Amino acid sequence: MTPPSADDAADTASTSTSARESVDLSNCDVEPIHIPGTIQPHGHLFVFDRNARLVAYSANAKEFTGSDIRVGVSATDFPWLAQLTEDFDDALADLLEGETVVRSGQIEPDGRPFDYFVHAYGGRVLVEFEYRLASKEESAEFAWKAHVALDRLKRQRHIEPLLDMAVEQVRAITGFDRVVAYRFRHDQSGDVVAESVVAEMEPFIGRRYPASDIPAQARRLYTLNTLRFIASTEDAPVSIVGDLPSAPIDLSHAVLRSVSPIHLEYLRNMGVAASMSVSLLVDGQLWGLIACHHRTPKRVPASSRMACDVIAQVLSTTLQSLLDKEYAAEISAAATLRSALMQAVLEAENMLTPIVEHSANLLQQLKADALIISHSGKLYIHGDVSEGLAKEIVETLNQSTGYQGLITFTRREEWPQHLHRKLGRWAGLLAMCFDVVGCAWIIGLRLEQIETVRWAGKPEKVIKVGPMGARLTPRGSFEEWKETVRNSAEPWSDARQAIAQELLSALLQVSNKRHAETERTRTQLLAMLGHDLRDPLNSISMAARVLERGQAQPRLGERIRQSSSRMQNLVNHVLDLSRINSGLGLGLKSRPVDLRMLVADLVDEVRVAHPGVNYQFNLPRGVTADCDPDRIAQVLSNLLSNARHHGEIGKPITIELYDQEGQAIISVRNQSPRIPVETEAQLFNAFKAESIANERNRGGLGLGLFIASEIMKAHDGELFYRYQEPEVVFTLKMPLGGETADVS
Repeated sequence: MTPPSADDAADTASTSTSARESVDLSNCDVEPIHIPGTIQPHGHLFVFDRNARLVAYSANAKEFTGSDIRVGVSATDFPWLAQLTEDFDDALADLLEGETVVRSGQIEPDGRPFDYFVHAYGGRVLVEFEYRLASKEESAEFAWKAHVALDRLKRQRHIEPLLDMAVEQVRAITGFDRVVAYRFRHDQSGDVVAESVVAEMEPFIGRRYPASDIPAQARRLYTLNTLRFIASTEDAPVSIVGDLPSAPIDLSHAVLRSVSPIHLEYLRNMGVAASMSVSLLVDGQLWGLIACHHRTPKRVPASSRMACDVIAQVLSTTLQSLLDKEYAAEISAAATLRSALMQAVLEAENMLTPIVEHSANLLQQLKADALIISHSGKLYIHGDVSEGLAKEIVETLNQSTGYQGLITFTRREEWPQHLHRKLGRWAGLLAMCFDVVGCAWIIGLRLEQIETVRWAGKPEKVIKVGPMGARLTPRGSFEEWKETVRNSAEPWSDARQAIAQELLSALLQVSNKRHAETERTRTQLLAMLGHDLRDPLNSISMAARVLERGQAQPRLGERIRQSSSRMQNLVNHVLDLSRINSGLGLGLKSRPVDLRMLVADLVDEVRVAHPGVNYQFNLPRGVTADCDPDRIAQVLSNLLSNARHHGEIGKPITIELYDQEGQAIISVRNQSPRIPVETEAQLFNAFKAESIANERNRGGLGLGLFIASEIMKAHDGELFYRYQEPEVVFTLKMPLGGETADVS
């Protein structure tokens, strides 16, 4: 079987007159199969210039005209041209407009029925004639069959049954022994994906043909001229003669173009005596072919071929529609995920958490087998990838300045050399760096695609020297040959890369926005620190001058202590913020802690510092948690401080401790107006505008609740707010722990 391409396909000739000239697959790509200088013998060719004068004709033209022909005569000297004057004049007009339209019809010079084809190309008008095989009744029957086929094809909703039906319909119209649908792969090799064949012939469904079987110039012709017919591989071609001083006749769009002798040898090796192929174009590119083969020479009427060409055009349109729908559905689903993810990222305190939460959906959208997410030294793995390999991949990407934007690998050889032996089963990579500063990556991995390819004959070519010189010969055997393909993953499709690129762009925008906000925050923080540290420093400085002068005052030591404490709190908050943002964590030192004792000691301490505040509490015994007592005290101190500064003066502050469903719960409540909704949404964020320069808490930086929330998260707990009229209630929750331990 030929590469179901069925036309001037690979293994086309590569000739060499010098023994020093190399012979390789590139030779197949340069054979001028569009200007062979001959046509197939079942028709006749006439070539006219822009002035409608004859410049060339096929050597068998006299069989059509019945008289001698000479170059230079006007088209008006041919009586039979009068029957196609309109199409001929339109072709002359095409020369001026640069279009190439093949017009066809039927004439009967001297009562003989012919099909004709007229087109303009390369500065010439080409007129071709074939003796009409089909009667008007048979032509009408072909048209009816095509109409039925088109109706059935249009109703298909999936590609596989569409192609199955197409090959059946084409074989029913043409009568070929074998009709196959051939779909190209990413590497330009192709698979037989549908087949209709006579019972006595070996089926070729599922076999693959190498890309070299259809060289570049043949692919170009398949795009320009969508139908190609070879009546017999044994027929001798007919020469084109005439006065051609400039360029040879370009037969790219001709229906009678002759065939490369190497391709004819290729067909004969397969036992094919006649063939036809029809191109399937999607987005203007060669997506596949409908290929037909016959074991004996076969003339297929032009009306039948045209019916197949129309079927292929509708088939291409239907394929385009189905593929577009698949693509649109994938992009739409990805957009929905991206929107949800971006919303979560914008609302989250850090980018990593929502990305990790959506990792399963990301894996599905990218059609990856595993996912690695990295941010600021933190690593998350979804899938069967070792942590060691994941770290090495991330480190390699971070260390190379060449790995930016969207990166894809399909073959193992594309990976950095030092990773080859460590990859194991992994071969494909799709990586997105969405934060260069934070070394943040989303990395999709694909497994090596180990598959047994059923080649239609061994793909390697053989170099032989013959009458045409050294050349690559067609494969002599087309029996099934199996090969195990390794070290490659399924390529990342255009849809996957488009989805990844859109996601990357969205994440980059969020990341850049966060960095801008961080920079503004840093500037704001420095300004606030300069302002808020100035007052306690002034107090300490004044106290020092008083001490120097020996003018001791009773409360001087207390003022120094209070000012120093304010400075210490400010510095501690800034240090905690720095540790959180840098990913270092808060450095917890957890142990079993009796929460009743911890809360009681803390309340006693604040009562001494603020004797005018009414503290009420309910502290049962036996509530223990594994925690860092200093950090939990920090959280409670912040909540008590907020209650003092923001609660109604003179109203009690209540502290409650209890356990519930395996959780230790501490609540701090005070009477106060409800927190506004817009403020509530930002309550646990850093640098809240409402907290800065607050008249009742001048020393605040707006960091307290943010740090308190992070402390609770580090304890696998949470801190949340609710309003229970008339009280504002803050509650911290964390898992219960082991035996009671002393907190002193």
